[in-house]
This record gives sequence, C-alpha cells and structure tokens, in this order.
Amino acid sequence: MATNVYLPEPMRIVRRFNLISDVRFFQVRPLAMDRALSLDYLPGQFMIVSLPGIGEAPFSISSTPSRPGLIEFGIRNVGVLTEQLFKLKENEIIGVRGPYGNGFPISKFEKKDLIIVVGGLGAVPLRSLLLYTLDNRDRFGKIYFLYGARRPNEMLFLNEFLELKGRDDLNCLLSVDKDDTGKWTENVGVVTTLFKHLKGINPNNTYATVCGPPVMYKFVIDELLKLGIPKHQILMTLERRMHCGVGKCGHCVIGSIYTCMDGPVFSHWDVLHMKDLI
Repeated sequence: MATNVYLPEPMRIVRRFNLISDVRFFQVRPLAMDRALSLDYLPGQFMIVSLPGIGEAPFSISSTPSRPGLIEFGIRNVGVLTEQLFKLKENEIIGVRGPYGNGFPISKFEKKDLIIVVGGLGAVPLRSLLLYTLDNRDRFGKIYFLYGARRPNEMLFLNEFLELKGRDDLNCLLSVDKDDTGKWTENVGVVTTLFKHLKGINPNNTYATVCGPPVMYKFVIDELLKLGIPKHQILMTLERRMHCGVGKCGHCVIGSIYTCMDGPVFSHWDVLHMKDLI
C-alpha cells in the first residue's frame, strides 16, 4: 500500500520560548522514543508543520542530526498558522512531515575550511550546520561563523553564540547594524564588515554557506568572490514559496527547478542561471 506523502506525524512540543519578540523556538519529538531516535536528516533540510483545521507551512530545521531525539525550529509569527502555533503550550501535539529538500553536501565539506555567513532569520537553518560541524569537529578544517542582525535584541540564539566565542576551534564573529543599548561589545556594522577579520583563506580549500534576507546575498557573495572562492563552492539556502515539499503543488517551481526538491540549497552557479531563485 502506497505511503501518503501528505500525512503528518504527530509530535509533542517539549519546549518553547521566545528567541526574540516575534520568533519562537520550538523543540519537538515524535511520540515514540524509538522513532525519535531514528529520525534522520541533513543540515539545510526543512519539514512541514501543520495544525488540523488551520493549515501547514515549511520551516527550516534548526537542530542537528548529531543530537538525535529532538527536532528544533525557529518560527517567526507572520500569519494564521504561526499565530496559532504561538498559542500552543508544552506537551501539546502538532503535525510534522518530512524531512524534505537536498540539504548541505556534508561529504564535500569534509577536510575543507568553512565560512558560514548568516543574516537575521538565516540563523535558523545555518545553526543546524554550525552545530553539526562542531559536534564532528575533527572532520572539518577551520570554521568561521559570521552573523549579522539589525540590533542586539534581534539576534537569534544570542547567548548561545556568545558562548561559542569561547571556543578555540571556531572563529565566531557577531555584528549588529546599530546598537541602541550601549552595552554591545561585538562588532557594529553590516555583516560584510566582518570579512576583514578573515585571514589566510585558501579559496580552493574553502566552502561558504549563506542564508539571510534577499538584500544581503549580493554583497556577501561579492565578498566571497573577492576571497577567490569558486562559484560552485558558495552555497545558499533559499526557501522560495515552498508549500507541499514533494514537488506536487508547483508553488516553488522555476522553469524545471523545484525549490522544495532540488533545493533549498543552491550554488552560486545555480543562482547565476536562475536569478528568480532570490
């Protein structure tokens, strides 16, 4: 009997709290522990979250498969579904199906240096990649994490990333466009101002990953190209109007490309040939 690809799996909300005023962290797990421990995915993949009678929507996975048992999301309150999700409490049940998408090509990153560039809500999917590489630290070269937000109170996972600055095997650079508090001790300026701290980059041995608001991509990619990083080694995660997750509804199609299946991770070469991706 064929499996219903649209059928969500019930998952329990284990933990929930606000990351910033309009973005909430959800930690969920399948009801059966053996299923929770066997659920696998790649950094960069996404899942479809649903509520009966309300609807469903895709959300990037923010947790790492190297820490099995729980799935984590960072969800912004922007519509009817998310408004109802924000009303739910711990121990309540939601529907989840997936994972979907191609994810990051982890095997290609091994023994390579990695530059992770994040803007705003892009911290959600790239946190998954960052935590995965740190949990498997001996498999990767140097790791640079560059995260820019508009203000300190708009930086997701702020305390977590500040703690990571204490690691000697990670170059963690944080920046805000503007500091209204007078207490910010990190960089002030757009995320591209952090590139001046990248020294000794071997471009042919380096992969870069980027996720953030559309306006950010051009400027970040320009900086990465200045470093000499090949276009096929610059990867972006782009969530463009995805809906069903399985290439049936056509919402995310561009030509012959389905973002939900061929993406959401694309190389700079892909974007050059399919500019509508951003």
